[in-house]
Amino acid sequence: MNISIIAGSPRKNSISIRVALFLKSYLEEKTKHQIDIIDVREYEVPSMLQEVITSVDKAPDHLKTLATKLFATDAFILVTPEFNGSYTPALKNLFDHFPKQAHKSFAIVTTSPGAMGGMRATQQLQLLINALFGIASPYMLVTPFVDKKFDITGNLIDESFKNTIDHFIHEFLWLAESLKPELEPVYN
Repeated sequence: MNISIIAGSPRKNSISIRVALFLKSYLEEKTKHQIDIIDVREYEVPSMLQEVITSVDKAPDHLKTLATKLFATDAFILVTPEFNGSYTPALKNLFDHFPKQAHKSFAIVTTSPGAMGGMRATQQLQLLINALFGIASPYMLVTPFVDKKFDITGNLIDESFKNTIDHFIHEFLWLAESLKPELEPVYN
């Protein structure tokens, strides 16, 4: 299965990328799935194209790599800081340029250096996933004090958070693998 972790922060010094890096390493270690990070900072997605990109061939040249990754994705993990009570506009903009993601599983990860951990963004992401015709895992990874839980390279530094991560990943993979029954489950 191809799992894409969408790192949704457009900020140069993103703190939420730490969680995306950790999840990529964690999933590569624990599963045989193909794991990729799609970092919104790496793609210049315009604020509005006239048409939805319906295939890699129809993507503008500068977005062909992104299109290839998105069309190959079986399941998504959305990682975003909270921006004014919601997820980042860059994350929404990315999905606005591609077709609906019908019957694909989505996991929600929110981050904040504060105590709420992006809780309000989770509610908005659930609405986005519904609009994309995706299926959201009810188990979310809300990450308060993210800068105290993960170091700059994505290593977990707060071991008390590990059980929360394990439970989140287990439930997400159950959903993702259930939606792709032709694939053999590979979670350890």
